[in-house]
Amino acid sequence: MLRSRRPHLLIAFVLWGLVGISSARAQEIKTVFVIAMENHNWTQPANKFSGGIQQIYKNPNAPFINSLVDGSATAMVNGSEEKISRQVAYATAYHNVLATPRGNNPHIHPSEPSYIWSEAGTNFAVRNDNDPYSPVAGSNQNTTEHLSALLAKAGKSWRSYQEDIDLTPKDRQLLNVPLPQEKWTVPLSSFSGIFVGGNVNAYNGSNQFSYAAKHNPMVFFRDTNGGNDSSPANRMASHYAPLQQLKVDLANRAVANYNWITPDEYNDMHTTLSAGFKGLTGDAAQIRQGDEFLRQIIPVIMASNAYKDNGVIVIWFDESNEDGVPGDNADDFNHTIPEIIISPLAHPNVNGLPYVSSANYTHSSDLRTWQEVFHVFPFLRDAAKATDLSDLFASGAVPTKP
Repeated sequence: MLRSRRPHLLIAFVLWGLVGISSARAQEIKTVFVIAMENHNWTQPANKFSGGIQQIYKNPNAPFINSLVDGSATAMVNGSEEKISRQVAYATAYHNVLATPRGNNPHIHPSEPSYIWSEAGTNFAVRNDNDPYSPVAGSNQNTTEHLSALLAKAGKSWRSYQEDIDLTPKDRQLLNVPLPQEKWTVPLSSFSGIFVGGNVNAYNGSNQFSYAAKHNPMVFFRDTNGGNDSSPANRMASHYAPLQQLKVDLANRAVANYNWITPDEYNDMHTTLSAGFKGLTGDAAQIRQGDEFLRQIIPVIMASNAYKDNGVIVIWFDESNEDGVPGDNADDFNHTIPEIIISPLAHPNVNGLPYVSSANYTHSSDLRTWQEVFHVFPFLRDAAKATDLSDLFASGAVPTKP
């Protein structure tokens, strides 16, 4: 009699185990939205709110970003006001890759090496901002050992949303009107100019545009850029979408598992609009331009089912910068980079304020985390020894490598 009951007990234990696994995975991150910003420190020793490069933390020209971390951020999401800060956590010790406390380390700059690092855990000795197939010191990489390639191999999807790409040409300039998908290309080359036809940017109201390939990490790898082919025939063209497509994909539940979002060089805090912004000029204007972009786009993502179903938005900055003091070293631990996550799975607030992590992080930490989230291994280069971002999330949101 006992023998006949054992199969039932075994089945019960197996089913219980499967339910437990399913329940655990239901609380893991499912969809990632990285918003890439440029060239600013979270904190720096000098010229905190003045000068050519200012810090972001407590800067009055970054009101939205600071509201996220001070607990006061609200936004209209699906027609109702939502307290965003309840879903925020952030880092206070996020550093430039290879940074050390004293700064006696190789300096990984300018921008492009950091973007390549975010994909592959190294910069492959690239130390320039050249387009991938530039005739002089082109920076295309032939390896398939990088995040987007591993995602594709595992059946996971990825997409790069780039502001100002795949727009309608007119009179050797552009209309701010996206082309149909069959005319999309892989944006291998950088470009800038002025919109014609009275068109303006939806986020800053300017008629200027500026796309930089150096801020588009997937475009530096041959297997994810499809080769030196800038025509719609390039087999990888559908992976690179104009930023306007993000709203369409969010509404249609068609976003990828891993989504990289790059504003243009005015909305990512890289470059000041020629007329300034909201009465500001110089770095103050750059910061306000990027802050305004984030204020507008983050609630759109939060309103989507992809976000609500265990999604995460990452506000990511590419590199630390010198703050204008002679002898300043941007690669020491006195210079930190902003890293803010917004997610239903964020670490719970502490005493009514967003959780603050003091763990030492770099871009390798993000890379390791997304490899764990999507179960794509082995860890890529420096990610193998990095600390993942799990401290910023609720327990179990970031699965550990089996």
